[in-house]
Amino acid sequence: MSDSSSPIGFFDSGVGGTSIWREVVSLLPHEDTIYLADSANAPYGRKSNREITALSIKNTEFLLDRGCKLIVVPCNTATTNSIEYVRTKYDVPFIGIEPAIKPAALQSTTKKIGVLATQGTLSSALFYETSRQINAQVATIEVVGTGIVELIEAGKKDSDEMRNLLYGITEPFMISGIDYLVLGCSHYPYIRELLAELLPSTVTIIDSGAAVARQTVHVLEAYNLLNAQAAAGKHLLYSNKDCAVLDELTAPVRHRTVAYLNF
Repeated sequence: MSDSSSPIGFFDSGVGGTSIWREVVSLLPHEDTIYLADSANAPYGRKSNREITALSIKNTEFLLDRGCKLIVVPCNTATTNSIEYVRTKYDVPFIGIEPAIKPAALQSTTKKIGVLATQGTLSSALFYETSRQINAQVATIEVVGTGIVELIEAGKKDSDEMRNLLYGITEPFMISGIDYLVLGCSHYPYIRELLAELLPSTVTIIDSGAAVARQTVHVLEAYNLLNAQAAAGKHLLYSNKDCAVLDELTAPVRHRTVAYLNF
């Protein structure tokens, strides 16, 4: 087990997980971090369980080789397909992410909630089991966000192309009368404002970012791994594709270094 001064590791199928990373950094400003954006293999949502697990192993070993004390998997597809396996294989704590359908179901008054996610997440056993537990309470309208990840990875999150794509994607939610929309991919918080423009004002959009950050604090405390340093944390962010989008999305965070990685 690494000591408390070691960094927290993150890996995702690209830049989307930085939405979770930013929540963690905000809540834990004295922690060092290493973020791996596997953009060359994005999106994970179209890959098989075997492919996703193999990539998760590769990403985990990259972070462990750099001494990470805990690994956050801010990728719904990787979490739902492979986190149980990596938890049994490696001797570090892992924190995953899955769509926040339980809180949405509890708070819904129309008893109709939408879930926008990748095919890999929606078809996973973990998502099926979570959905099964709430199906008696609410109707769940599931939509695959085909094309969203690719546009965000290309730096087009605010483009007319994205807006036109979302018109079609949000139509089932409009027709069904949902009052909660659950974002089931860590890329999707970056289009929250655009989704809010397209959906009725009665629809509340939620994601899992804040919950993951709180769980990260809880696990670090449980393992006595909170960094006691007084200085601000330092952050290394790697991409195995063009770094421009990763640099743009993480720009608000200080003490960071963004670099290309042939990985």
